[in-house]
This record gives sequence, structure tokens and C-alpha cells, in this order.
Amino acid sequence: MSEATATPARRPPWLYAIPLLVFAALAAVFAKGLFSGDASKVPSALIGKPAPAVTLAPLEGLLRDGQPVPSFSMADLARGRATIVNVFASWCAPCRVEHPFLVAMAESPAVKQGKVALVGFNYKDEAENARRFLGALGNPYSAVGVDRAGRAAIDWGVYGVPETFLIGPDGRILEKHVGPLDGAAASRMLARAQKGS
Repeated sequence: MSEATATPARRPPWLYAIPLLVFAALAAVFAKGLFSGDASKVPSALIGKPAPAVTLAPLEGLLRDGQPVPSFSMADLARGRATIVNVFASWCAPCRVEHPFLVAMAESPAVKQGKVALVGFNYKDEAENARRFLGALGNPYSAVGVDRAGRAAIDWGVYGVPETFLIGPDGRILEKHVGPLDGAAASRMLARAQKGS
């Protein structure tokens, strides 16, 4: 046996800190991205473009003043008045939270006088459940279109429910709000709808 046994070279202590520093840097970048900005203002490629020309069926069996509530089309969204399009579903808990603000919007003079339209976009829902939802909480919509399969929502760039779009008098999308409306967001959107820009 030889007396000279090879001892492994010692690594400098700072070398062990490199993985920790890399991890800390990545965590800081992700945290900044996660907590910065307003989550309700998700950028949309559709802002400034015409609302998608999709065909939505009316909500079967939904009545207002004894008459069937119609659906809406692109032509209805470009009739010279602003339109607020709210994407909702009966199974959506945040939709219940925002619903009183939609009912209040429907009672506003601008909507009652027909200067601003408020329409519903029922997403991946059963007709009976959607009717029950609107029957229990009130129907603020002058028209309700149904997207049972969720295909039209893809054209609209819907991430989930609820979402609300502001459509200008010329049928172009002016704004998109992701998540439930609160009083401030509903008032701001309604005010912008009345300006028409």
C-alpha cells in the first residue's frame, strides 16, 4: 500500500451558493410577473377589432313580458349604440357575485332608455339551469345568446367566466374585463359605454 493516497480536491464554498442564487433569481422573476398588474385587464388581441361574427342560439324557454328573449348577432352589436356583452354561466360562482351589479346596470337610465344595450352570452350551460339562474337572480339582459359547446367563446377570446366586453357603436371591441364586475368596474364600463368610445 502506498502512503500517498489521493485526496479529492476541495470545492470552494461559494460554489454551493450558485444553485440557491439561481433559484432566488427565478423566484423573484416569477413573483413579479404573478403579482404585478391588474388581473382584470388581460390584454386582448381583439381590442379595436370588430366583435366576432358568431351565431348564437337564443336561450330556449327564456321569456320577458311573455315574449321570448332573443339572441344577438354582430349586426345587433353595430347598431349605433354601445353594447355590454357579459359572459356568464349558472355553474359559475363569481357570476353570482357580479350579478347584482349587472341588474343595477340594467336599471340605469342609459340602459332603460336604450342608449346602451346589455346582453348575455351563456357559456357551456344547460338551458334549464341558465333559466333558473336568471329566474332566481333577475334577468338584466335584453338578449341572451347560448354557446353550449364553447366554440363561439374561443372566437371571442374568452379565458373563463365571467368576462365582460364593451362593444362600441360601430361593433368594435373597446374593452375586456376578466373576472367578476364590482361596483366600480360596472360604473366605469357603463360610463364609457355612454360616451361611446
